[in-house]
Amino acid sequence: MDRRELLGAFGAAGLAAAGLANALGQAEEHHHHRDPAHEECLKECGRCALACNEMAHHCLDQIRAGKGSAKVHADSHELSMDCQAFCVLSAQMMARNSPLMAHSCAACAEACRACAEACEKMGGDDPMVKHCIEACRACEKSCREMVRSMKSQAK
Repeated sequence: MDRRELLGAFGAAGLAAAGLANALGQAEEHHHHRDPAHEECLKECGRCALACNEMAHHCLDQIRAGKGSAKVHADSHELSMDCQAFCVLSAQMMARNSPLMAHSCAACAEACRACAEACEKMGGDDPMVKHCIEACRACEKSCREMVRSMKSQAK
């Protein structure tokens, strides 16, 4: 995914998207300085941020249309937006090799877990929901790997 696609997909989250696009751009330019855990986590954070932003919009559409439980959709919307914010933050921290990135990656993993669980409560066969769950689970796994990698390098 290139930066233009990423920026276009984020829409209302423009500032956050710009930060993520910048972080991903920096990561692409300097990828030779990063280990595979960094590369994978950056990729998954970008993919998850996009999926969560799309999911948040989908939830609002469902609420407007009166489909399903408004509470479930509202909870999923809120957690999708929070998850997207943590993904953007983690990508930015990794791109600049922040000494605090282990904290943002750990928090991102928790946000991804919570978002996936909220989406799972929606049930059904909605492709948007499935995509968000898959992206969140992959990002959660990648962020946890990143934290483990950083801890083992610190020893």
